[in-house]
Amino acid sequence: MNHQQIIAATVDYVKKELAGAEGGHDWWHIYRVWQQARHIAAKETVNQLVVELGALLHDIADSKFHNGDENIGPAKAVAFLQSLEVPADIITAVENIIRHISFKGGNQEVKYYSTELAVVQDADRLDAIGAMGIARAFNYGGFKNRAIYDPAVQPNLNMTKEEYKNSTAPTITHFYEKLLLLKDRMNTNTGRELAEERHAFMEVFLERFYKEWEGEL
Repeated sequence: MNHQQIIAATVDYVKKELAGAEGGHDWWHIYRVWQQARHIAAKETVNQLVVELGALLHDIADSKFHNGDENIGPAKAVAFLQSLEVPADIITAVENIIRHISFKGGNQEVKYYSTELAVVQDADRLDAIGAMGIARAFNYGGFKNRAIYDPAVQPNLNMTKEEYKNSTAPTITHFYEKLLLLKDRMNTNTGRELAEERHAFMEVFLERFYKEWEGEL
């Protein structure tokens, strides 16, 4: 199969696998990350196929929806790519993106790096901030039946990986524990530039949110 055929087959597979998924981690999330990754990759020296496959498969089985199991996603992606007879080095590179893309909370050390991971991770993080990030955060909060906001709950910026994964904090708290941190954790120049405006939009939203929370006009 050529590049286009592999991508087309992967798109069909992801759409099928994520049918009925939670709205912040559905096909349209994948689509946005895929398109954003292609945009960022155009300004970087990368393996284009690895970037596109990494973006398309990065949430094929998000551990949040599989009892915290971080191996299901990579395993599913590897098995699928092997079924297409994708070269082994490409599969390994994609698997490493899936294993290392996620934000783990606190100040977790970087255990793996590739330019392709940097691009896909930036694309994924861009979809977690700005207007889209706000929409996804509240959608997931509702999905998990979490409070919108509780002034008594303070953000914990030094959570372990397990504490972050098991957090049940209100959605507004999540802004401080993840969303507002992402601007300074972008990898590429393009990612950093795009993150600035989205970050600023979240700050404006939060300012308005707190005013309305107190009933101000």
